[in-house]
Amino acid sequence: MAQHFVGFWNVENLFGPEDHPQRIPWVARKMAGDLTGWTQAMYRRKLEQLDAVISQMNAGNGPDILGMCEVEDRFVLEDLLVLLSASTGRVYDIVHADNLHDLRGIDTAFIYDRDRYSVDPSTVFNHFVIRRTGTRDILQATFATGDGQELILLANHWPSRSGGAEKSAGFRATAGETLGYWHSRIREEARDKDRSCVLALGDFNDDPFDPSLRFNANSTRERGDVERAQSAKFYNFSWEYLTWQAQDHRGKDRQLNGTLYYAGNGNVFDQILASRPMLDGGAAGFKVADGTAKPFFIPSMVSHKTSEGPIRFGLPKGDATKVNLDGYSDHFPVVIQLVDAV
Repeated sequence: MAQHFVGFWNVENLFGPEDHPQRIPWVARKMAGDLTGWTQAMYRRKLEQLDAVISQMNAGNGPDILGMCEVEDRFVLEDLLVLLSASTGRVYDIVHADNLHDLRGIDTAFIYDRDRYSVDPSTVFNHFVIRRTGTRDILQATFATGDGQELILLANHWPSRSGGAEKSAGFRATAGETLGYWHSRIREEARDKDRSCVLALGDFNDDPFDPSLRFNANSTRERGDVERAQSAKFYNFSWEYLTWQAQDHRGKDRQLNGTLYYAGNGNVFDQILASRPMLDGGAAGFKVADGTAKPFFIPSMVSHKTSEGPIRFGLPKGDATKVNLDGYSDHFPVVIQLVDAV
């Protein structure tokens, strides 16, 4: 039975170096302060740190498909894939669409093993979530296996909590409505709703119990409700890892309560949502393997401090001491394993 290892990671400000020749001019102006001192050596080290984590996924074989957010453009992904190809022996390809509306120009994307999947460009959509102070997006793509099974993935990066969680909640509610709407559309347009395999992954900037996920995106912790549903409802696997165990960089065991930490508090913003056909298999092409949804880590990326989770890499902002060359990202990746259901 074939297995499919899928994940998502907010890779924290994966920008090209300060003199990145492909940088969009308005991004260069907006990000000039943050990227001052972001040298080629720092950028290379950032890529190496990301590669060190991604290549260890899937028992050291690398992921089959990985969604990402906070990437500047396709060019930085191509640089990352040079390292990943060397470390995993896989040949990855990219699904990417420029977000020309976000204030920092950061994008969502997928990388995938092109020997296992193909992506028809006509199945790639960029759904924008508009707000006055910027835009985030949801990137949708359909991954087809060699035997014709299709898996629809949506990489989410929802509006941040800047300005306060309550004041910005409406923007994430809109993002949730956007995701819920497209989930419904996917089901409506499917030839067979019972074979409509959909995974929504991402940094939602809300916890699984927040209204944007529960009501607007129509996701729940009640698996039975999803299995009985005739509407577009998601099962939210992140309820299964609200707390989890990791070994930190000093070799000590830690209990964590978040996929990222802010002001000393953990939040489970990085989540995996699955459509009904993926829970029980049935006539669907893919089924989620029970117990496989979880954060992913290597010990060197886990802080020993109780008020922190992943060890950040950072940006220089004109001061090289603000960059931790032994860091990775301010988020942990999350992963899930699928098996062929037929």
